[in-house]
Amino acid sequence: MRVLSVSSLKGGVGKTTVALGLASAAFHQGLRTLVVDLDPQCDATTGLGAVGEFEYTVASVLKNPKHNVVSKSIVASAWGKAGTGLVDILLGSPRSIHHDTPHPTVRQTWKLEEALHHVEKDYDLVIIDTPPSINALTRTAWVASDRVLVVTEPGIFSVVAADRAMRAIDEIRQAITKRVRPLGILVNRYRPASKEQEFRVNELREMFGETILDGYLEEKAYLQQSQGAARPIHTWPGDGAALIADFFTDLLVTAQNSFEESNEELQVEEPKVKRKFLRRHKRGKEKPQVLDLDTALEMLGEEIEPEVPVTEEWTTPAWQDNETAAEQQPDLSTNTGNWTFKLEIEEDKKEN
Repeated sequence: MRVLSVSSLKGGVGKTTVALGLASAAFHQGLRTLVVDLDPQCDATTGLGAVGEFEYTVASVLKNPKHNVVSKSIVASAWGKAGTGLVDILLGSPRSIHHDTPHPTVRQTWKLEEALHHVEKDYDLVIIDTPPSINALTRTAWVASDRVLVVTEPGIFSVVAADRAMRAIDEIRQAITKRVRPLGILVNRYRPASKEQEFRVNELREMFGETILDGYLEEKAYLQQSQGAARPIHTWPGDGAALIADFFTDLLVTAQNSFEESNEELQVEEPKVKRKFLRRHKRGKEKPQVLDLDTALEMLGEEIEPEVPVTEEWTTPAWQDNETAAEQQPDLSTNTGNWTFKLEIEEDKKEN
């Protein structure tokens, strides 16, 4: 199973449109595909025809990434089946915004990876639609991904956002996982007649060079029409829709070729002192990986304090079991929890 995140750090660039176009290409190719809707706006969920009230969603998975929770949060899309191809959706939810903290812990960023570990044998491709920010949800998606496709448009703010996204991906690679790599930058909503957009495209090429993917996705009504009807673009009639479908087919092939390239995995030496810290599930691994504290600090880049076992501390009892101290009391207590009660009884016996 391969995982591809479709991301942008600026809203309104057509990120969800690209994610659904790739899902359509995978569906047409006969791949078992899972779309993970991490965006609290839930546009990918709507575009796949999953409309209604659901008890389990991606918010449930991020809270508790167990197998039964993951399976209950996945539903079939309205696209049906085409041969062996199918598209399921891990339902988006506005409640997922509660997990989009600006400073997530290492354990939080691995939640989606652990969830996908449970369905690894059920799908060939996972496409993650991320929110337009660099907070916890986007980082969680990137940690679980093999590749990240950055979507932009030819505008000044989008150019700046693309630069921020590329630098953020590199930070994730250095701090958490070497597996994730940028697939490239896709220019969306391109209008050839616009001189401003032509200037911005040239600016992008000067900044990122070969990272800019060949071909630009022009803004066409066919995409909005197919999404509004909750249908894949590959089944929409018209020559214009067929050209767009071919564009996404080529884009999927580019991603598949990139998946076949060797990944630079982070090599971790075996710890000499086994101090078990956490169990981390990872795709492709039958058993969870056990990290000791030193490895966690070095590999995950976060300072985490080990759990200190709780022991009961000795406290002074409510009664006095020191008879000498009890004799020094000016008044003899009659409380049953006090040893002076015993002395008082003994004195009564002597008088009798």
